[in-house]
Amino acid sequence: MSRCRTWSRVQRFGIAAYRRYSSTGGGYPNISLSSPLPGIPKPVFASVDGQEKYETKITTLENGLKVASQNKFGQFCTVGILVNSGSRHEAKYPSGIGHFLEKLAFSSTAQYGSKDEILLTLEKHGGICDCQTSRDTTMYAVSAEVKGLDTVVSLLSDAVLQPRLVDEEIEMTKMAVRFELEDLNMRPDPEPLLTEMIHAAAYRGNTVGLPRFCPVENIDKIDKKVLHNYLRNYYCPERMVLAGVGIEHEQLVDCARKYLLNVKPAWDISTSANVDLSVAQYTGGIVKVTKYLQEIFYEDDFIPFAVLNMMMGGGGSFSAGGPGKGMFTRLYLNVLNRHHWMYNATAYHHSYEDSGLLCIHASADPRQVREMVEIITKEFIQMAGSAGEMELERAKTQLKSMLMMNLESRPVIFEDVGRQVLSTGKRKLPHELCALISNVTARDIKRVTTKMLRSKPAVAALGDLTELPSYEHIQAALSSKDGRLPRIYRLFR
Repeated sequence: MSRCRTWSRVQRFGIAAYRRYSSTGGGYPNISLSSPLPGIPKPVFASVDGQEKYETKITTLENGLKVASQNKFGQFCTVGILVNSGSRHEAKYPSGIGHFLEKLAFSSTAQYGSKDEILLTLEKHGGICDCQTSRDTTMYAVSAEVKGLDTVVSLLSDAVLQPRLVDEEIEMTKMAVRFELEDLNMRPDPEPLLTEMIHAAAYRGNTVGLPRFCPVENIDKIDKKVLHNYLRNYYCPERMVLAGVGIEHEQLVDCARKYLLNVKPAWDISTSANVDLSVAQYTGGIVKVTKYLQEIFYEDDFIPFAVLNMMMGGGGSFSAGGPGKGMFTRLYLNVLNRHHWMYNATAYHHSYEDSGLLCIHASADPRQVREMVEIITKEFIQMAGSAGEMELERAKTQLKSMLMMNLESRPVIFEDVGRQVLSTGKRKLPHELCALISNVTARDIKRVTTKMLRSKPAVAALGDLTELPSYEHIQAALSSKDGRLPRIYRLFR
């Protein structure tokens, strides 16, 4: 065996090269490790130019439905229908319809008698399905083999436009919603509740401030008639995008014409659609339910805020080995490293078509809530100061890295294509977004932060709130130069 290997090396590199550089050639070669070996073929390395190999193609059908796709090498594809519909559109309906539709998705349809039939059909093509609703988008998605595309689009059309919504399924959904609400309130992680509360505080009673989860009192109000009334207005072709990743565009367009062009939905479409076109109105305010603190602000300058969010960073006090282990974001350096009693300090960025929120979620012992609030208000005030060149570059590099890493995933590309086309009618490619991120300056960060701090704060608090400062004191701290809370003098504690 060793003789065969030796002879193959001699054949590949030549006798002279083999004798000179092999371990059996007697003596060690006197060549620097940074220099190429003579007589060895020049290596060819893969190169990346930062450009997408496949462009995002968009076609609008005669009925207004958009078809968007991006090809990607592989035998599997992700295809789905995104609808411009979510909890923000439920002002004229009982809140919770989107929550119900998410649970009812991929149940029995005109073509399939049950969810089990749908799953068995997808299994033949190695497929899985899922539905997710947010405040402004409902997304039905399937991942399966490319050769099953025809079946997948037919199934999606049936699931979105011709659900049967039988009484038994609606009753099961009511049970599932009740269970989810109970589970939500019992979870040790309060983030989903805080996110719901902070939107309610920031946009009180309108658009993205309406509840995403169905309120308990609305569960019995939602039936087939209410669902059909909502679907009639919002599940229209002009409010939909059929998005696909990993398939040929022409093939997807053909399937869309076949299954989505002249399809009569399960609900009556004789009446004209009555769509809520309300624009998000930021109000500010406070919502308290007695466990953590969160502060939030609004602005629509998306890219600078995304960079600012990365610059603030943060996390739990024991994330990746704990504070002081090479973490350079402001919430680690200024908060978690200096205040050992803080459990968590994390920045979040929620963006919507017409609004957005930047928030800091912090948690500590109930006895130190007031001090924690002051630390966070100081961080907000310091955002308006000048950002250091090194920390700004680090934040931009980290944001670009996270963007490119996430877009390695086919389902993430699908969602990105679908959401961008649904909201803007086109898609910015990754290299375009990276260029926008690179162009963000310290002046941009100061500009968007200054605008943000002029708005009223929105506060959500959950837990023991005995030491929580009043909303007026928090507002005063965020209007001051140093972020300090007004002093309180007590004769007795």
